[in-house]
Amino acid sequence: MNHARIALITLILGCARLAHAGAAEDFSALLNEAWEWQLSQNPTMASQLGDRRYNDQWQDNSLEAIERRHKETREFLKRTYTIDRSALSAEDQLNHELFRRGLQDSIDLANFNGHLIPFSQRGGVQNLENTASYLRFASTQDYDDWLARMSKVDDVIQETIALAEKGRKSGYMSPEVLMQRIPEQIAAQLVDNAEASPFFKIFEDMPDTIPAADQARLKASARSTIGETVVPAYRELARYFSETYLPASRASIGLSELPNGKKWYEAQARRFTTTRMTPDEIHRLGLSEVKRLRDDMQVIIDGLDFGGSFQDFLVFLRTDPQFYFDNPEDLYESYLATSKRIDPELVTQFGKLPRMPYGVKPIPDTIAPDTTTAYYSRPAADGSRAGTYWVNLYKPEVRPKYEIEVLTVHEAMPGHHLQIALQQELGDMPNFRRYAGFTAFVEGWGLYSESLGYDLGLYKDPYSEFGALTYEMWRAVRLVVDTGIHYKGWTRQQAIDFFMDNAAKTELDIINEVDRYISMPGQALAYKIGQLKIKSLRQNAENVLGDKFDVRAFHDELLGGGALPLDILQQRMDTWLQGQVQ
Repeated sequence: MNHARIALITLILGCARLAHAGAAEDFSALLNEAWEWQLSQNPTMASQLGDRRYNDQWQDNSLEAIERRHKETREFLKRTYTIDRSALSAEDQLNHELFRRGLQDSIDLANFNGHLIPFSQRGGVQNLENTASYLRFASTQDYDDWLARMSKVDDVIQETIALAEKGRKSGYMSPEVLMQRIPEQIAAQLVDNAEASPFFKIFEDMPDTIPAADQARLKASARSTIGETVVPAYRELARYFSETYLPASRASIGLSELPNGKKWYEAQARRFTTTRMTPDEIHRLGLSEVKRLRDDMQVIIDGLDFGGSFQDFLVFLRTDPQFYFDNPEDLYESYLATSKRIDPELVTQFGKLPRMPYGVKPIPDTIAPDTTTAYYSRPAADGSRAGTYWVNLYKPEVRPKYEIEVLTVHEAMPGHHLQIALQQELGDMPNFRRYAGFTAFVEGWGLYSESLGYDLGLYKDPYSEFGALTYEMWRAVRLVVDTGIHYKGWTRQQAIDFFMDNAAKTELDIINEVDRYISMPGQALAYKIGQLKIKSLRQNAENVLGDKFDVRAFHDELLGGGALPLDILQQRMDTWLQGQVQ
């Protein structure tokens, strides 16, 4: 080979390396810029992650700000396409694809004008004080920042009213059956004594590290802000809501009843499942899963020599006092004890566990009557706040003992806390992946984790085992009910009846669940779709590897890439499996 040819090849290789380095640097800069932009546009999210730069701000939800964010999202997508994906490393090619998908989803959904429906019975502007539950209050500055936020509550309420008015005038309205719950939630803010305000609660028991003089000043400022700004703003919201918005809310419940509603729901189904399944396909899958689980549940009933029908057994579970605590304290203690019992067994299923702990807390009284049985909130990114497993203690007489184990497995360990905390602790991963996720993976993992309860020493009595099946049935029912409500014209009562006929959850829970599906179209589809994918991946690995299958290695690999769309998860696990076979 002559010198000229060698020089040419060297030049080409050098240019390729420069192109690779240039693309990688450009993409890294784009990701960093987009993340900083996201934090600046979502101050409460930044605060919850432990970034305190925006602790004195709420998100700007004026119509102008929303349109500007949509425009800036489109600009980020355009810039993403200018990056030569082929010049990136394999990991960055994946990051590029996930970043692009996230931006495209945001742009696609923005076209349906969901921001014009700003009210939810599950929380929102009517109980902004709940934001404090996810924040750290350790210094005088933390409280001063919260006071600054409190002083801007009236701005948030005015922006919300403006969005609601535009929605009302253009045909984007919430269902009346949901909106009827909100006046009572607003009423909790309408206090005559500032110290009775939900906003004052965090000032009642301040840490000793804050000097007494500062505590006195902060409490005085809180009383003043509540009396002069917070309560008047909520009085205006109460008038607008009861006199204008609620009377105009719609009798229908499905997303398909809104402008372009069927296309909107189809987009929601694709987004939440990360598949191309149609609502009709999802509905049929749900019916099939309901039938399968009914057969499994009947086996347990037959084993108990119960004399009645399936429906009789569900009534028995909902009404017999042996299955319920008669006070919230005992219910709470049972959640705590179950959590402690699970933790030592996790090493049998996982090679890697998160360093960050979690705690168990009651859901705030202001939202407990209108929300679900439990939920989870992630740790702060800076390590200043642990993960939290929130449990509903409202009306313990409707919270069955037989669902405590399966619920704890889902929301805490090895469900949401294990997966989300591990993801936050992954090494070289961009922030948009570390602190975000795909619902089908996150909730699919939570539901799959419920099946691990058997390996963790749970579900030892037939009622707890029935409770585990009830929870899987609950997610199968969702596929039928969510698509029924939003795509097939089901009534709310149809949805409640189908749920009551197939699951042992109590009526209050079922009503709150159905109302949740009405207010969050498509989100409920993610659980079962994700779980079925993970179960199929495991079954395939067990079939291929036989005695060489290591459940700890399988789980570590599954969780090791963070939350992924289901098609990319399939690719990841196929690659891992090929490596195990060799």
